[in-house]
Amino acid sequence: MRVVVIGATGHVGTYLIPRLVEAGHEVIALSRGQRGPYQPHAAWQRVQQISIDREAEEAAGTFGARIRDLQADVVIDMICFTLASAQHLVEALRGQVQQFLHCGTIWAHGHSTVVPAVEEQPRQPFGEYGIQKAAIEAYLLNEARRNGFPAAVLMPGHIVGPGWAPLNPAGHFNPEVFAVLARGEALCLPNLGLETVHHVHADDVAQSFMQAMANWSTACGENFHVVSPAAISLRGYAEAVASWFGQPARLTYLGWEQWRTTVPEEEALATWDHIAHSPNASIAKAQRLIGYRPRYTSLQAIYESVFDLIDRGVITI
Repeated sequence: MRVVVIGATGHVGTYLIPRLVEAGHEVIALSRGQRGPYQPHAAWQRVQQISIDREAEEAAGTFGARIRDLQADVVIDMICFTLASAQHLVEALRGQVQQFLHCGTIWAHGHSTVVPAVEEQPRQPFGEYGIQKAAIEAYLLNEARRNGFPAAVLMPGHIVGPGWAPLNPAGHFNPEVFAVLARGEALCLPNLGLETVHHVHADDVAQSFMQAMANWSTACGENFHVVSPAAISLRGYAEAVASWFGQPARLTYLGWEQWRTTVPEEEALATWDHIAHSPNASIAKAQRLIGYRPRYTSLQAIYESVFDLIDRGVITI
């Protein structure tokens, strides 16, 4: 099949494009052309790469037509962040594609209530990103179920893998947290460290898109969590990281209002976003309907990312 991937050189696209090529698909990779994939692969030599500025094209009203004119059987949209953007593309592609796959997010749920969350639970999204992604998801599923537009939504958690700094045990992205644990130094966590995070390896997300394509009839009109088999608590996460370096986890705790004053504001905002969501998502539906089988647990995926950062000198122990 002829497959167009929008946002192809991102973390997931780094793994998805080679998978598509190796499966025999004709692949057109769209990106702004500002950087290459996170990992080199010979498959990229067999891909048609097109540089496109989505924001500028949408402002001009030409983006949807540009994608339609590529005459794809399947369009995979990795970088749609507003409802208006989704609507523009769907209207251009209506009746023109066999399948449309959108990269959503578990952030669309909002804060956790019953866990592990299933896709059908009522949504309480908050924050602009989560609210927009929830609106896009609802729109696409309605278009699929009522109007026959062949859409499906894949919903990753915190994406990790080589070349990417993982969400850390303090709930933000400063890689120094890993160095602190590796050296056996004390790390202070917010509250009791029992809020949860839910990672997924980028290659497992890529796998989910391949599985959705291979299971068209059960994927269309559906949404799927694509995360590791289980979420982890901040405390359990910190203890595991320390153990990788033969260290005990020297953890202390402060209530949120105190804790937030101990880190830069940017880190505090990131941590609040993550602990307020405390995602914990079930993959049972993706396993049942599209055969999703993640290769990595959360900790295995994080381990690969952390040691890549060490090898590249980003983390110094």
